[in-house]
Amino acid sequence: MAKQKQRDSLVWGVILIALGLIFLFEQLDIAVWRHVWRFWPVILIVWGANKLMLGLKERNERQKPQAPPQD
Repeated sequence: MAKQKQRDSLVWGVILIALGLIFLFEQLDIAVWRHVWRFWPVILIVWGANKLMLGLKERNERQKPQAPPQD
């Protein structure tokens, strides 16, 4: 569970940095929203691929046989 929380924090950090950069570029009169708006479906594709990858990884970890404890 701690790994998932750490991963979520990393994702939200990247999202906030990206939004901050977009707003900064807009303040500097560099048109960025036009490109972001044009490619917004890519965000959904990446998000979906990430969720799929995490789900498959979790399923594989549950299916691994547990090694017997060593004395």
